[in-house]
Amino acid sequence: MEFKILDHGFVRLIDFMGSDVAIVQAARVSLGEGSKGEEKDRRLIDYLIRNGHETPFEQVVFKFHVKCPLFVARQWFRHRWASYNEISGRYTEMEDEFYLPTKFRTQKAKDYTYQNLDDVTNRQWREKLEKFYHSTYQLYEELLAAGIAKEQARIVLPLALYTQFYWTVNARSLMNFLKLRTDVHAQEEIREYANAIAEVFKNKLPWTYESFEKHILKP
Repeated sequence: MEFKILDHGFVRLIDFMGSDVAIVQAARVSLGEGSKGEEKDRRLIDYLIRNGHETPFEQVVFKFHVKCPLFVARQWFRHRWASYNEISGRYTEMEDEFYLPTKFRTQKAKDYTYQNLDDVTNRQWREKLEKFYHSTYQLYEELLAAGIAKEQARIVLPLALYTQFYWTVNARSLMNFLKLRTDVHAQEEIREYANAIAEVFKNKLPWTYESFEKHILKP
């Protein structure tokens, strides 16, 4: 499964281990039992989520390939109950790809309410930012051409630069990520990634997602 996000980004599910039934098996192993059919299994999953019994969900694992702006990745990496491997600007020449917002927004209040700029002003800022990206990447290439090490040349690149990483995360940790990053208070850009990942979660663990949405996302 793959979703295109923002202007150059994506989320790809590249590996998956487990199922709703695997969660049920993990929950019932202490009693030497397993699946008891869909109706009872679904009720058990609902009970686990409703009462915060979360360890059985650790038996299901997702592996994603993510491409996103650096500022999104730095928010993402705050979710530490997972494994990450990111492309290295120390060893790899970074591509000329920067996030250019379609709409700039102003923050109206501390409660995270925003308003988009008018079209004329928005276009002016997009043009200025695009020129900045061009000049910044040009300087980066000049530093490399002069023999400056990649690990130093990269310091001129802004947080809008796209990065890539692999993210391996169990279902328990993924639910925590989705709870926080699909929330209306999350930054819009990372929320777009989270909403796409929620679709993957729903596709792979439909019973779990149904209860998760009912009790956690929409209490």
